[in-house]
Amino acid sequence: MIDEVNRVDRFKWKTDLGADRGGLSVSMIGDDGVRYYGSHLSFIPETVKSGVRVNVGDLIAKTGDSGDAKGTTPHLHFGISWPTTNGIWWVRRGELYPWPYLDAWKSGIDKSPLSGVKALEKKKGTVPKQVGY
Repeated sequence: MIDEVNRVDRFKWKTDLGADRGGLSVSMIGDDGVRYYGSHLSFIPETVKSGVRVNVGDLIAKTGDSGDAKGTTPHLHFGISWPTTNGIWWVRRGELYPWPYLDAWKSGIDKSPLSGVKALEKKKGTVPKQVGY
């Protein structure tokens, strides 16, 4: 289910606010209870709204270079974390290293990051202190 949607790129190097670095972004909560986040997008359809359930094959966004990625090759910043209240951007951007899951999914293996996410949340707390932003 879609969690948060940001259709406005507010990032400016002059202010360099961490909350704005992702530019256009979408986060969703999977059936496994994990938050999946994508940013630096170029387009998000109007049908993508908080509370909407998405299905395999639905277009939720197109990759881009928004936020602090402006001028780079279009790409997706992909984050995995636990659900939080809206606005906790430093968790939303990703707490769990995503590559093992991306590699598994690419190989057709159904691997949920739920246990890793729960372990990190227990270690760091639901709303850990912002570090490095």
